[in-house]
Amino acid sequence: MKIEVTDSASKWFQNEMGLAEGNGVRFYGKVYGKTPVHDGFSLALTRDDHPEEVYTETKKDGITYFVDAGDEWFFKGYDLTVDFDSKKDPDNVVYTYTENGEL
Repeated sequence: MKIEVTDSASKWFQNEMGLAEGNGVRFYGKVYGKTPVHDGFSLALTRDDHPEEVYTETKKDGITYFVDAGDEWFFKGYDLTVDFDSKKDPDNVVYTYTENGEL
């Protein structure tokens, strides 16, 4: 699994969450909601500056974006692109799941 964070999403995270170099964001699956690839579960995030058991991670502008090993089930088989486009939706980050053939 790969995580890609676009420049505009990185800026959004820095502004909205007050993130700076050395900080982190953990993505995880939570009960309730829906994604394009999950019914009954949605993607959630939290600030987490101290990842422990990392399934995958990427760094953008000195910030670590990651998924813990315990949340592998939610993301396995997909890459995640995190984007932000204020023209499309000024209040929401856009998450795109792309199949990667990982089983």
